[in-house]
Amino acid sequence: MVLVIAVNFVFAPASWAESAKPKYTSDPDYIEVSQTLNTLLAAKNSTEPSENYTPEELQKKISQLEFQKYTLETGKSWGQCRNDTGKTLAIYGPKRKKAPSSYENALYFLGAGQTTEDKWDCDGVYLPSDVNATDLSAIDKVAQALTGGVALKIVDGTQLVATANPETAAVEFNVPTAKVFKPGEVNWFFTDVSQAYIDTQVPNVPTEEND
Repeated sequence: MVLVIAVNFVFAPASWAESAKPKYTSDPDYIEVSQTLNTLLAAKNSTEPSENYTPEELQKKISQLEFQKYTLETGKSWGQCRNDTGKTLAIYGPKRKKAPSSYENALYFLGAGQTTEDKWDCDGVYLPSDVNATDLSAIDKVAQALTGGVALKIVDGTQLVATANPETAAVEFNVPTAKVFKPGEVNWFFTDVSQAYIDTQVPNVPTEEND
């Protein structure tokens, strides 16, 4: 018996240490943000000038990533989306249990004025082919205006609010997008449809308004 207990003490610390790690450390978003941040910090501390950013742009990008990392470490393990565009918003969320799919997530429709309910993980937004948006993750917002047919990802712990610019009708977001995906760059569902078609879809997302 004493020998068994001694052996357990030898191997237990490793398992305790593994289980003691915060859950966010295994989150793919957290790993990617951390790696990118480390790369940019190394570039900032290098004596060689960056080929991609000016010093000011590099610092701004680092600040954005530091904020994303902090959000993942301290926020919720899910994202929340609110639609203030006045139109139906196509968003990505959890896979449907009754409809098996090879995609990482599923496409849903969020009505105007609606907010996804707590703990329902909103992964991002699908931008229809005829809608423009501004990528807040970019250094230069004007140069990085987005055309439709792309998916915009948000990190967990983020509360995204989508609005429409009253002058240009472009979709704008209150937080930086983590990634902008084009068809073929990620295993998410893409389709070439217009906003008018999105507006014909019945909202089907669990929302705070329906609680």
